[in-house]
Amino acid sequence: MVRAGVVPGRRIAAYVAAGVFAVAVVCAGTVGAFGLNRVFTGLFFGAAAAVALLFALFGRDGVELTEDTIVLRTPWARSTVAWQRVVAGRFALDESGRWTLALDLNGGDEPHQELVLLSVPPVRRPVANAYDLRKREQVNEIRTMLRHKRIPVTILPEIAEALQRHWKIAPPAR
Repeated sequence: MVRAGVVPGRRIAAYVAAGVFAVAVVCAGTVGAFGLNRVFTGLFFGAAAAVALLFALFGRDGVELTEDTIVLRTPWARSTVAWQRVVAGRFALDESGRWTLALDLNGGDEPHQELVLLSVPPVRRPVANAYDLRKREQVNEIRTMLRHKRIPVTILPEIAEALQRHWKIAPPAR
C-alpha cells in the first residue's frame, strides 16, 4: 500500500475552521466551569484539542494505492477507483508552479477525471530535510506501484532532469 493524496484548499479551510471552533468551545467550557481566571487554561486545552482534531482530520484524508484498488478517503467518506480506469500518469507543472504527479482516469460520472497523488515544490537541491526525504520516498513508491501496474507515466524533461540530478531518481524506463 502506498499513501498519497493532496488535500484541496477548501477542505483545509474547513479543517482549520473546525480547529478554531474546538479552541473556542473548550475555552468557553473551561471558563464557564471554573471562572474567568482560567482563560489561559482553556486556551491551552482548546489548542491541544484542536491539534488532536487536525491530526485526525488530515490523517484520515488521502489516497491509498493498494494492489487491488485506489482508495479515496475523506474524514466522512470512502470510495474506490478500479485500476482499470487509470489511463496514464503524468508528472507536470500545475497552475501554481508546483510539480504535480497525477493519474488520468476514464469512465465514471465524468468523461475525464484527474486524481492528484502528489504536489511538491520544484526540486532545486539535494534532499535537505525530512520533508524532502518523505516526498522523495513517495515519488519512488508511487513510481514503483505504477510501474508494477504497467501504467504509462509521462514526465516533463526538466522535472526528470532535476529529479535525477538532485534526488537521484532515475528517469522512467522506456
